[in-house]
Amino acid sequence: MATATVLSRLSLIPNLSSKPKPFSNRRTTTPTTVSVRAQASFSDPFVLQLAESLEDSLSPSPSPSSSPLQRIRDLSAESLLSTPWPSRRDEPFRFTDTSFIRHSQIEPVSTEQRNSEILDNLTETHFPNAVIVDGFVSNLTIAPTDLPDGVYFGGFSGLPDDLANRVSQFIGDFDSGDLFWSINGMGAPDLTVIYVPAGCKVENSIHLRYFSGVTGDRESKRLPVSNPRVFVLVEEGGEIGLVEEFVGNDEQGFYWTNPVLEVVVLKNAKVKHSYLQKESTAAAHIKWTFVRQEAESEYELVEVSTGGRLGRHNVHVQQLGPDTLTELTTFHMCVNDQTLDLHSRIVLDHPRGCSRQLHKCIVAHSSGQAVFDGNVRVNKYAQQTDAGQLTRSLLLKPRATVNIKPNLQIIADDVKCSHGAAISDLEEDQLFYFQARGIDLETARRALISSFGSEVIEKFPNREIRDQARKHVKSLL
Repeated sequence: MATATVLSRLSLIPNLSSKPKPFSNRRTTTPTTVSVRAQASFSDPFVLQLAESLEDSLSPSPSPSSSPLQRIRDLSAESLLSTPWPSRRDEPFRFTDTSFIRHSQIEPVSTEQRNSEILDNLTETHFPNAVIVDGFVSNLTIAPTDLPDGVYFGGFSGLPDDLANRVSQFIGDFDSGDLFWSINGMGAPDLTVIYVPAGCKVENSIHLRYFSGVTGDRESKRLPVSNPRVFVLVEEGGEIGLVEEFVGNDEQGFYWTNPVLEVVVLKNAKVKHSYLQKESTAAAHIKWTFVRQEAESEYELVEVSTGGRLGRHNVHVQQLGPDTLTELTTFHMCVNDQTLDLHSRIVLDHPRGCSRQLHKCIVAHSSGQAVFDGNVRVNKYAQQTDAGQLTRSLLLKPRATVNIKPNLQIIADDVKCSHGAAISDLEEDQLFYFQARGIDLETARRALISSFGSEVIEKFPNREIRDQARKHVKSLL
């Protein structure tokens, strides 16, 4: 019974009929020669059971089957049929153990929970903002003067017809991610959309604050999962700042947040993306960020992640035009028995592309682990590319672990590319410098650790977010 509903639903999708059809790589048609029954035989029974529970958790959709969200659900359901749960034998998860999620009783959050405690205790922000609880937008605060004319911020169902048609051209037009991407696609209860028209420069950043209103129980292993999904389209010459903040309402809350953010940056447009992850120390946080950049566009990510028993950020950026700039600046800090993981991929396909990546991490617990797998691919026609990648790690406790894999794949021959990695404890000379000036060892260590992360924190474009991140990191020290 666990797979019956999923299979019957999938059999209604044209590209999943049991009658063989020619194979194609285009996502818009996605025909396949494998029948539903054959695909089911390749599947992980646990994943199929999870797919069934995700389907049951969703309210019947009043939107037509051709709607973008429904298309995403159908494509994700197709992917789930043939994707097993990842293990340490799979290269992308070689150093990232997801077994505690696998061995939990996963329960998708099925209805919107209006958590008054979360809403009543919100810190004030001067940005137009949305509070997203368990994947549902629970509170949307936009003053009349916050956003210029033509900018849209809200659910897909509220889009005017002309904008809905425009946005629909891009939604779901991304390369497939992994199992967790598909889980989000099948379980997302709604789609939040941010749209910036051509030539529009949005001065106020849009702030998305994510909370988990439903928490589980570690003893019974009941693990609620939420699947927030956001889509951003910035038209030619547009500019916007986006802030994502993930907060653990209960410091020991046992839950799983599985968000997806898709960003399309058209010609000469700019997006500044700030990402602050402060989930509960018992939670799982697995996030996908997909970015597609057209010619002469700019995308900048600044990230500080400290929360979660397991925290993983998958970042995939594709440059689809010349003279394109991508900057990724990230800081992970493990102060508990936790794993924080960054998997990034930047693909450059056109001339004069530029990418800059700096990843820093601190592991300050003997059972803590940091993972970095950063791939920069410079394809044949990406001549005169300028790509740099650097990762630096501090291990502050015995048996603290970091696994890093910075890598460049260069096919073009006229490029300037570099990468580097450094792993160490605090330098004795630096500590001696402080002590020679009358500063005790513990204070010196805290100052050096704080300054190690401040290089990233200072890159946040908004002072409010900088101050918040600085205060949060200081509290962990």
